[in-house]
Amino acid sequence: MNCSYGGYMGRVLKINLTERKIEDYPWNDRDREMYLGGKIMAAKILYDNLGVEVEPLSPDNYLAITTGPLTGSGAPMSSRFNISTLSPLTGLIASSNCGGSFGLALKKAGYDGLIITGKAAHPIWIELSEGQVSFHEADALWGKTTDETQEALGKDGGKIVIGPAGENLVKYAGIFSDERTAGRAGVGAVMGFMNLKAIVAKGSKRPEVKQPEKAKKVFSEWIKLLKSNPLTGEQLPKLGTAGLVSSMNAHNILATRNYKYGRYEDFELVSGEYLAEKHLVKNKGCMTCPIQCGRLVEVDGKRVKGPELETIGLLGPNIENNNLELILKWNLLLDKLGMDTISTGSTVAFAMELNEKGLWDNGLEFGKTENLSKLFEDIAYRRGIGDLLAEGTKALAEKFGGEDFAINSKGLELAAYEPRSAVGQGLGYAVANRGGCHLNAGYLALFEGLGLNIDPYTTKSKAVLTVLSQNLMEAVSAGGNCLFSLYAMIPGTLVRKPYSILTRAVNKSIPHLGGILNMINKSGENALPVHLSMIPHTKALEAVTGMKMNFGKLKTIGERGYNLERMFNLRRGLTKKDDNLPKRLTHELKDSENLKSRVPLESLVEDYYKARGWSSKGVPHAKTLKRIKMQEVSPGD
Repeated sequence: MNCSYGGYMGRVLKINLTERKIEDYPWNDRDREMYLGGKIMAAKILYDNLGVEVEPLSPDNYLAITTGPLTGSGAPMSSRFNISTLSPLTGLIASSNCGGSFGLALKKAGYDGLIITGKAAHPIWIELSEGQVSFHEADALWGKTTDETQEALGKDGGKIVIGPAGENLVKYAGIFSDERTAGRAGVGAVMGFMNLKAIVAKGSKRPEVKQPEKAKKVFSEWIKLLKSNPLTGEQLPKLGTAGLVSSMNAHNILATRNYKYGRYEDFELVSGEYLAEKHLVKNKGCMTCPIQCGRLVEVDGKRVKGPELETIGLLGPNIENNNLELILKWNLLLDKLGMDTISTGSTVAFAMELNEKGLWDNGLEFGKTENLSKLFEDIAYRRGIGDLLAEGTKALAEKFGGEDFAINSKGLELAAYEPRSAVGQGLGYAVANRGGCHLNAGYLALFEGLGLNIDPYTTKSKAVLTVLSQNLMEAVSAGGNCLFSLYAMIPGTLVRKPYSILTRAVNKSIPHLGGILNMINKSGENALPVHLSMIPHTKALEAVTGMKMNFGKLKTIGERGYNLERMFNLRRGLTKKDDNLPKRLTHELKDSENLKSRVPLESLVEDYYKARGWSSKGVPHAKTLKRIKMQEVSPGD
């Protein structure tokens, strides 16, 4: 394929497993300008090819594995790749990001993206090498854990694999590359249905960088920015994401006992500080990352990847477990089995409360951990009650009741941020395209206590701030960067001095900037032709690709991607009622003395639709789509 831009290999490969048919998927320069890469590229591919009749676990579904133009360029935090599909857990679009080596290897093999469809007659694995595609029998690999599978495939190349959970179609099975995972929304179950155990990519190709000297300078300055910011240069390297446990507890947003509470009395025993003191061997992280926020710990005499915040939160406070050593073991076990730790922990917590309330006699109790290792294996192999738990929280609620405390949005279990003391985060959960995701939500918790400290209960400007944050995060992900690269957009002085006059003034002023934020959100892509020092992504994209890029274009690409995923979901039957949260979060007060300690979702969603340029039913207006140059995919008003 012809490609005039740097950063791209210029080829997208499509493989039909049923027919073992291999062909190039058409993707041109206009597509690159409009959709950039990554999850937005994948959303366009899915929108164009998956009709309403397609079921998630069917040969007609697509597994779209895509990279961004910065992947393989040497830019900091750019080893990410995306996997999108029609989710078996939600029935809606799924996008799951991963920091393993497969994205870089896919570029080296000569491809920007890989589309898998169909179903193999029996288990196989695929090898991509220097433009050649080979199919291999995988009967000997079927049944192996994710680490066993990768070891059996050798050291050469980058790999993605599934474990037993994917093979057995657990609705929240993940896809693994090295020790990293594309964990959310059941992408591993789709791969398992396809009888595809693994893909290995290898090669020696490299994407062209259009302005290499300029790129080197931008990358150098970017790394300095990341290392000088207290969030990316101090907190994440020192404590990893687990460092947020203490802060979340202090701000009353640490999910506890199936989100009944926001504080856990034994939080110190599962904190990042405790992890660093008792278990940390050394820092570890994704390739090309100067932060190295990952943790290397020792479990049963072996050095392995430690748990992230979400794993600690959902397998710790949310089931009332204060044993960090158990969480380390469970994190390793679930990774080997190939399961999302977030959905696993949340589903088990819901089952515990169902048992507590007499709705399902399953033997599970908060604070009792003796048999959970066996339970996790039962889920992966669909044995006993594990077969029911493998369907996820929403399915359990439909069978046993308890919808009011079934903590999910659109079928996807929420992350560990309890939103009644961070109502902007609650809004984001409700409207996120893939369901209860803290990142697709816009991650307003960063502004509501974990970075800045704007009023966590006010609804003022939360909708417009959510829209802006979502759009930026979509675009940054599409470019190939880790979303932590956006942390540095919060000035370091505001983080280091949270009680200074300046910081308090900023926190108080943001809720009153709704009009300005709304103007930014609804401006055309040429209205803000500037580069912002705290968002170096635009200069990096321009230097690598040669494509004209600025803040206005970047945020518009993100908006385009967000609307595209929304329209995909609308076509799948999504309605306004699906932009919702369980009543525990919207109707139950977390603090009986604070009438604001719930998510006032109805008014927030109304504000959000207006901020997005959507109708009162949550459908993008034609004029909104025209502004972002998407008239051809308009669903109408």
